[in-house]
Formats: sequence, C-alpha cells, structure tokens
Amino acid sequence: MPRSERSALLLVGLLATAGVGHFASPRQFDATIPRALPGAPRTWTYASGVAELALAAGVAVPRTRRVAALATAAFFVGVFPANVQMAVDWRRRPAPQKVAAIARLPLQVPLVLWARSVAKGGKGQS
Repeated sequence: MPRSERSALLLVGLLATAGVGHFASPRQFDATIPRALPGAPRTWTYASGVAELALAAGVAVPRTRRVAALATAAFFVGVFPANVQMAVDWRRRPAPQKVAAIARLPLQVPLVLWARSVAKGGKGQS
C-alpha cells in the first residue's frame, strides 16, 4: 500500500475514533467547549462528532479525499479554541493533566499539515 494511502487511512482512523468518542463519552468534550459559543455545550459536542465522522467518510473515499482532507485541515484550525479553553480550564489540575492540556496546543499544527498532505495525495512526504 502506498504511503499516501496509509497516511489517508490513518487520518480516517483518527477522525472516526474522535467522532465516536464524542458520542461515547460526551461529558469530557462538553468541558472543552468555549463558553462564548451560543447554545448548549452538548450540542456542540455532538455536532463536532458528526463533523469528524463525515470528514472521516470523505477522506476514506479517494474521489472525495482532496476536498474532505482540506475540510479536515480547516476543522483542525476551527477546534483550536476548544483546546485553548481546555488548557485554561485545566491550569489548576495536577501537573500531568495540565502539561497534557498545554501540550495539545502545538499538536494542532502537525494535524493541519497532515490533513493538507493527504489532500495533496501525499506529495511532499518524505
């Protein structure tokens, strides 16, 4: 299997796992929803889960992969405020949790770049 195909399927797995997680354990995701957003956090949690599942489906199909992977990159940028909210909310938690919440912030960059690489069909991968 070509590396670009493996990369796309791994991205599908990440998105699908996260999407299912939003429904299997919504409370942990509710806590990361920025309070400035209108409506109930659970609504945003479920909407995010649906979005991740839809993106996974789109990336899984070669014909829709490019558009879905670009949408995935935009999605990763869009959920960054939730990761910031989590880091702010967890600043008084035990050190390992606080470090994990802060460490997630720069991880958005490689996720965005990964999705863009999948959109390009793996071009530029080494």
